[in-house]
Amino acid sequence: MNKLILLALAGTVLLGATLLLVNHKRVSDDVPITEEVILKWKQFKQTYNKKFSDPDQEVYRMEVFAQNLEVVKQDTTGTFGVTQFFDLTAQEFASIYLTLQVENAEEAVHDAELNGDINWVTAGKVTAVKNQGQCGSCWAFSTTGALESALIVAGQATNTINLSEQQLVDCSTSYGNQGCNGGLMDNAFKYIKANQLTTESNYPYTGKDGKCNSAAIKAPLYSLKGFTDVAKTTSALQAAIQKQPVAIAVDASKWSYYTGGVFSNCATQLNHGVLLVGIVNGNWLVKNSWGASWGENGYITLKAGNTCGLANAASYPTE
Repeated sequence: MNKLILLALAGTVLLGATLLLVNHKRVSDDVPITEEVILKWKQFKQTYNKKFSDPDQEVYRMEVFAQNLEVVKQDTTGTFGVTQFFDLTAQEFASIYLTLQVENAEEAVHDAELNGDINWVTAGKVTAVKNQGQCGSCWAFSTTGALESALIVAGQATNTINLSEQQLVDCSTSYGNQGCNGGLMDNAFKYIKANQLTTESNYPYTGKDGKCNSAAIKAPLYSLKGFTDVAKTTSALQAAIQKQPVAIAVDASKWSYYTGGVFSNCATQLNHGVLLVGIVNGNWLVKNSWGASWGENGYITLKAGNTCGLANAASYPTE
């Protein structure tokens, strides 16, 4: 056990904090807890409304935060910064948010440069950014986002439509999904085709697993005729996005650090479901489900090519 003396100086610089002396096991002896780290930690807590009742737990989380700051310092891409996930270790982040249940199939072929920009967001065909919370339901948000946009593009809804992710979390387990422990967009599409999907107002999101509430599945109800799996090439994905937004699987292992810019710092081990919503300035535009305070107002720009494996497992609903 190592003794860490955290000097939180009184005054406006450190926002009136007092001296905190905590005995605990350090996350790492290589990352010092400086006054700069303490100040950034306080700013982080204020920005993201983080509260800790246990001082020992707060010190631990501050050390995790300090380690994440070191990752940002070593970044050379200009796309890393402080996000709401900075009090989580990489392992904790993955266990909560990177739960997509997809086999890492063959690598898609990058066979064409991106051209013909299209932005379904500015076209008014994409619904507002949502927040999955601490539930591994990215697959459900990718699914609803794709169906919402398909309905809007088809003239069957406006961009205020808000479909129920919770219905998918609670009710599609027999189709291979596992609620907050992960799932897959294609499985969710199959469920919707067979059962229809209601709205958020009828079946509100709780961010946790629950028993399927059949009484909440009532009109208005939305369905789909089927779905199309996009061929594993970037040219096929480019053709698909010209028609409508597309549900995609990505490697988001380092997205916890993303704050803006064109991102390419990733592998292709698919672990997260999101929505491809356009091609802008020759790069892919992607809608995430971690709230509007993350990334670029809830979006991320991915470098052209099969960045983060986004063309490896793409699909979209058909009317």
